[in-house]
Amino acid sequence: MSTDYKSTLFLPRTDFPMKAGLPAKEPGLLERWETMDLFGRQREQSKDREKFILHDGPPYANGNLHIGHAMNKILKDVISRSQQMMGKNAHYVPGWDCHGLPIEWKIEEKYRKAGKDKDQVPVVEFRKECRDFAAHWVGVQKEEFKRLGVIGDWERPYLTMSFDAEAQIVRELLKFLMNGGLYRGSKPVMWSPVEKTALAEAELEYHDHTSTTIHVRFPVKSGPDEFMGASIVIWTTTPWTMPGNRAISYGPDMEYVGIEVSEVAEGSLAVVGEKLFVATELLEEVKKEAGIAAADVIWRGKGDAFKGVVCLHPFNGQGYDFDVPLIDGDHVTVDAGTGFVHTAPGHGQEDYEVGMVHGIEVPHTVDEDGTFYEHVPMFAGQHVYKCNEGVADELEKVGALLKRGKLVHSYPHSWRSKAPLIFRNTSQWFISMETNDLRAKALKAIDDTKWYPASGRNRIHAMISGRPDWVLSRQRAWGVPITVFTHKETGELLRDEKINARILEIMEAEGADAWFDSPAERFLEPDYNADDYEMAKDILDVWFDSGCTHAFTLEARPELQWPASLYLEGTDQHRGWFHSSLLESCGTRGRAPYEAVLTHGFVMDGQGRKMSKSLGNVVAPQKIIEQNGADILRLWVVASDYSEDMRIGNEIVKGQVDSYRRLRNTLRFILGNLEGWVESERLDYSEMPELEQWVLHRLSVLDELIRENCNEYEFSRVFTAIHNFCTLELSAFYFDIRKDVLYCDGANDIRRRAARTVLDQLFHCLTAWLAPMLVFTAEETWLTRYPGEDSSVHLRQFPEIPKDWRNQALHDRWSKVRSFRRVVTGALEIERREKRIGSSLQAAPTVYVSADYKALLEGLDLADICITSGVSLSTDAAPAEAFTLEDVSGVAVVPALADGEKCQRCWKILDEVGTHETYNDLCHRCADVVVSLPVEVEA
Repeated sequence: MSTDYKSTLFLPRTDFPMKAGLPAKEPGLLERWETMDLFGRQREQSKDREKFILHDGPPYANGNLHIGHAMNKILKDVISRSQQMMGKNAHYVPGWDCHGLPIEWKIEEKYRKAGKDKDQVPVVEFRKECRDFAAHWVGVQKEEFKRLGVIGDWERPYLTMSFDAEAQIVRELLKFLMNGGLYRGSKPVMWSPVEKTALAEAELEYHDHTSTTIHVRFPVKSGPDEFMGASIVIWTTTPWTMPGNRAISYGPDMEYVGIEVSEVAEGSLAVVGEKLFVATELLEEVKKEAGIAAADVIWRGKGDAFKGVVCLHPFNGQGYDFDVPLIDGDHVTVDAGTGFVHTAPGHGQEDYEVGMVHGIEVPHTVDEDGTFYEHVPMFAGQHVYKCNEGVADELEKVGALLKRGKLVHSYPHSWRSKAPLIFRNTSQWFISMETNDLRAKALKAIDDTKWYPASGRNRIHAMISGRPDWVLSRQRAWGVPITVFTHKETGELLRDEKINARILEIMEAEGADAWFDSPAERFLEPDYNADDYEMAKDILDVWFDSGCTHAFTLEARPELQWPASLYLEGTDQHRGWFHSSLLESCGTRGRAPYEAVLTHGFVMDGQGRKMSKSLGNVVAPQKIIEQNGADILRLWVVASDYSEDMRIGNEIVKGQVDSYRRLRNTLRFILGNLEGWVESERLDYSEMPELEQWVLHRLSVLDELIRENCNEYEFSRVFTAIHNFCTLELSAFYFDIRKDVLYCDGANDIRRRAARTVLDQLFHCLTAWLAPMLVFTAEETWLTRYPGEDSSVHLRQFPEIPKDWRNQALHDRWSKVRSFRRVVTGALEIERREKRIGSSLQAAPTVYVSADYKALLEGLDLADICITSGVSLSTDAAPAEAFTLEDVSGVAVVPALADGEKCQRCWKILDEVGTHETYNDLCHRCADVVVSLPVEVEA
């Protein structure tokens, strides 16, 4: 009869389940953290430490979170938590952008559905609806962010619509008023006829758009004789801008050519005998487009020959009876068109700038709704979206049209309405890039900032270098007002600190609504006569709002600090929040509000496509949490290279679940084998076997890698290193080898105590290192071993690793030992596959090694390392049939069956089994353990 020795084994025991059940378990942990005020305890614990402040870029409070929000907030959370656990005070304050078009648009949509006219609603009533809408979604998003495991000051977030924030935004605006940076001007700005407002660069998106193209003749009115009787040919993709034409630009150093048409193709609008001027490099292209079959060159020369030439407008005689001068411009190229640029100063930035240089009038032709003003001849009341063909028709009627065509090209659209935009000359409020050297200060601040990745510096530097003045005003209702007064007669801005202080006092008490709900007298009198001043009614660009968050959050809250340690958002924020914050801070404080900036890519579907409802490929974070838990979503974030666009889909999530399961099994093995641990078991490093010392060396190396990459925000490297350590070095190597020792050695055996000492170190390191990433699982693991109302892994720091654990020579030796083992296990795998053995313990292979390898292996228990019942080494020449691996030289294996009997406790096959006087079915090691146990063994 065989004896059951199972009760004598030290098998793993733990309440930590193999199946995580995260969706059900995580809400309980969130409730626990709230009950114990984990965030408050962290603050108290770290109040005297160096601060690390990641300033939150505010999302819009206008809907449920999408996967991009989740990725962004999780990444911020991992950074703050890792800095906290590396000894900093990482106080994270979440925030929301509450003003602006996205929220206003939602209220207008509601009005439209109800047949309600927004313009008939009192502005303060409309603003209250916007405020209520934003407040609702702040509450919804707050709970969704918390469900992700994001820790922060959720009870005291910053909101751009809070009274103190609105007052500070106004205070920042008034600084620009007082330093002369703010001015009112008439310039062409990117305009949405649908939304009836100017848009900032950050509010644009580009889509393919089909435009009508026209080649147009401008008859020469005056100039040198060689140009008289000829026409200058321009090309444009915006026929609707022809009423705004006031000049033609040429490149002074470009080569031009004059031709006389001698033959035309059928259907061509060109006329035999007419004289046309174009750029030399574009001549053949123009001839092809216009159907000019043959022409004689009558003139060649440089562009500066056209200085002083004046043309007639094509609609001369129909209300366009003004001169159209030719002017030199640096923006003229031969990339497309004719080499002559139709210049409408009210409808393009470059047109405006070159017009200013040459004193060209900037006409007002288009109203805010996209229709031509009544004073515009021929096209009054027509919409710019709909008149392109009509303009071309009129040009053809007067003989000015040379060619009409179509072009599909990338064109700016409103990111909200999706409608195409126009450049429109309007009266707007601007912040000058040159006054007070704002551009120069911003460029210096960029160079003083650490950029992750480094390419971010070049991107924003190029944007600042070439950007125009900041268009600050929006013709909307929901936002912070531009709180300035202009003298009606002189046009001078009122700059008076006493008035500014009065405005701010009112704003702090009543919020920005007071500006819309109060007459000018309330702010001006008795110091000034309100009748003498115009009160601005525009609101601020929402990017100015968010650009001021550093002022009313970082500076206003003593628990934080200015400048921030880090700003973090998507790559689009080089032209958004990073950009506006940089300009606002440099304009008022002379430097950036951040020490460093980190950008991440966008989230695509599993095939690398942009997510859209029409494609049906939207991945909702809420669904992933519901099915798998927030820790799986967090694992996906840290496992991804977020310096580029990331992908997510069902198969990718399944892959993360598999990775998570491997990590969880590692933690479960550690917990199970630490059952009953007492501190007296601990061994000093010097008393440990080499294998345990090797594991501690690996912990030392990992600790350095993790700290370095946490400080560089390279979390994919951190995760990969931890994951590979757990799966390849622990589970597949160390645990595999030490199961026998942990299960079968005596409780006080040195090898077992050493292994359990190492498991204890692994537990403390892995729970800490994983805590910033897998916040729920790390806490569950910690509480399994250290329960208690006040216990939390998130109140710990990364363990300090003793310097003497680092041993490179030991590492080099064990790298070769692992290679040796890999050859042996490879040979035994073939034996198992061929069913010559059932398990590796049935084997006792002979391994042929070089003399150097044999010396390296001296003193090691190779049978334990290879999980066999024996290993014989030989320095003889290996037989031809011996198993080898190409990448491991000096090791060859000949498998053989082990001699002896099977130990019924550890299952090793050894000669000594059967020789113990009490337990003849056990090996000597197992028999000695059983003898020492205070339990009876059942037969």
